[in-house]
Amino acid sequence: MNFKIKKMKKLSFLALFSVILFSACQQNNSEKVDLSKYPEALQQVFTKHGGLEDWSKMNALTFEIVKEKGNEKHEIDLQDRRDRVEGTNFVLGNDGTNIWVDADTSYKGNAAFYHNLMFYFYAMPFVLADDGIIYSEADTLHFEGKSYPGIHVEFEDGIGQVSTDEYILHYDPETYQMAWLGYTVTYKTKMKSKKFGWIRYDDWKAVSGFALPSSMTWYSVENDSIKAPRSTREFTNIIVGNRPFSDDVFEKTENAKIVE
Repeated sequence: MNFKIKKMKKLSFLALFSVILFSACQQNNSEKVDLSKYPEALQQVFTKHGGLEDWSKMNALTFEIVKEKGNEKHEIDLQDRRDRVEGTNFVLGNDGTNIWVDADTSYKGNAAFYHNLMFYFYAMPFVLADDGIIYSEADTLHFEGKSYPGIHVEFEDGIGQVSTDEYILHYDPETYQMAWLGYTVTYKTKMKSKKFGWIRYDDWKAVSGFALPSSMTWYSVENDSIKAPRSTREFTNIIVGNRPFSDDVFEKTENAKIVE
């Protein structure tokens, strides 16, 4: 059985910068969330991680990815999804209208692809409550003698930057805590893919009443089977709260270039 959320008309990013609509947005944050739109199992996962209704009231998320040459800082407006990422040799972001990047010649990344990538991985499972998502039951994942039921996620056409991406969330059947995420990357081709990457979530930290990852571990995959840990990313200086960022956090820096 599929569960489908109808695409809702969003407030324009530019309008969000006005004081009047900002106040309206704050009022909407206090409205009760209709959990019946989501599969029962996903409702239980949301509850285990701190509750979707409480998460929907949050305005700001900050975290840093631990790196040898200096941490990489991510700041995200949880209401309109503007973002800013600052590393040792670059700053990039989304100001609500444009994606921009300010970097030296050593930067080889793709700002349009990366600006919100880690946010989507990090803010699981709550980002799976976004508009325009189609849910269905996924095959159970079996790993090291334990079984993890799954929820398959795909998107309506035109949703997000790439609507052809898919996710599979697997959870502990006893606690409903998220345990694994399968994902496809279709940014370049815009075509559906059967090749899934896999991340293990088993290192949770309590932050302002929410369970958020202290680390994530990517696993190698052979013949569609999850094998061994491949790499781990650690997260620190995690903050989630009601107080919004000032608009200048996301504004294009003086030397930044717009990414098409």
